[in-house]
Amino acid sequence: MILAIILFMAACLLVLGVSIWLLMEEIFTVRIPVPITHRVRFHILHYVFQLTLTLGNLLEKMKICSMPHFFRFIQDLVVPKNNYGVSVKNLHFGTIPVRLFQPKTASSGLRRGIIFYHGGGCVFGGLDCYHNTCSYLARETDSVLLSVGYRKLPDHHHPSAFQDCLNATIHFLKDLKTYGVDPARLVVSGESIGAGAVAIITQVLLGRQDLPRFRAQVLIYPITQVVNFQLPSYQQNQNAPFLPRKFLMTCACKYLAIDLSWMDAMLKGTNIPPDYWKKYKKWLGSDNIPQRFKSQDLQPKFPGPFNETAYLETTRIFDLEASPLLADDKTIAQLPEAFLVSCEYDVLRDDCLLYKKRLEDQGVPVTWCHVEDGFHGCILLFDKGIFSFPCSHEVMNSTVSYIKGI
Repeated sequence: MILAIILFMAACLLVLGVSIWLLMEEIFTVRIPVPITHRVRFHILHYVFQLTLTLGNLLEKMKICSMPHFFRFIQDLVVPKNNYGVSVKNLHFGTIPVRLFQPKTASSGLRRGIIFYHGGGCVFGGLDCYHNTCSYLARETDSVLLSVGYRKLPDHHHPSAFQDCLNATIHFLKDLKTYGVDPARLVVSGESIGAGAVAIITQVLLGRQDLPRFRAQVLIYPITQVVNFQLPSYQQNQNAPFLPRKFLMTCACKYLAIDLSWMDAMLKGTNIPPDYWKKYKKWLGSDNIPQRFKSQDLQPKFPGPFNETAYLETTRIFDLEASPLLADDKTIAQLPEAFLVSCEYDVLRDDCLLYKKRLEDQGVPVTWCHVEDGFHGCILLFDKGIFSFPCSHEVMNSTVSYIKGI
């Protein structure tokens, strides 16, 4: 009994100490970009995010619970769900959990269909976390929306998430009439790593004559490559709240089952063979980023001196299922029209800009929304009351407006 009390008190002191330390760090070291409004609210959100992340990491080091499992538990515990007046059904396509959102109002014909892949870097996120985003999209666009749950870290690695999204998508496409979906008005959409899945899956399904073609693709601040971590946005926003560069690289390495000791080589590009860079520079180089997004003082030498061992240990970064930006021109030219969202204060801003250029260069129609005060993950806050931000509404409203035009 005494031992249990001592352990409980020690745990309370540890949590208190961590909380105070992170609070001081939030107050004195976290810098919020000037254009972002509601700064105190932003600090509160970021503090809670960092506290949950840190406690998760501590539990993982103590071998009590993995950080991803802890974070997702807390996330699903505190995020309230709102159906926004649509019918919601939890289903399974085989072993893959999916959630179907259908407007309750009567329709004279088949409705538009939306497939949605959530974000979270294969660490966070889930069907519950993105429930409100999906139900709101379904209602506002009068569409049938399928949200796909997929396997995540720490139990599952590449290419599990992609395979789950692909298999669920194919199953849905083969049975559209059951769900009242018009095969001529199909939109595939996603956020963050889910938007990366959109880029991959639209490419993979191009050759499937037995399936309906997508009418459009919607990519909300996508990750489209894991090769060049020295793009201007990766430097300018390397310490950006919610998704700093180091955390992004850590998630990418863990998902791709790359040892974290190779992160420095990946950062400097010493894992890129010279002939690979010669081939891919035209798509991956910072020269493709418009001048207004660049800073004169942020131009390191890239890639660094080639390290054969680093290449062999990280070679999967060149897979199209990890870096869809590297697809050949013939593939890119066949893709459906696209709606792309980028945020100024997001490390992934330039991934979006590079994919936008690739699509436009091959004649694919692109509608682009750049949010000047946006940050990574902001769409999730569109309905969070005092913790919502103007950029959250801008991303959501522009996405709804585009999809309604399909």
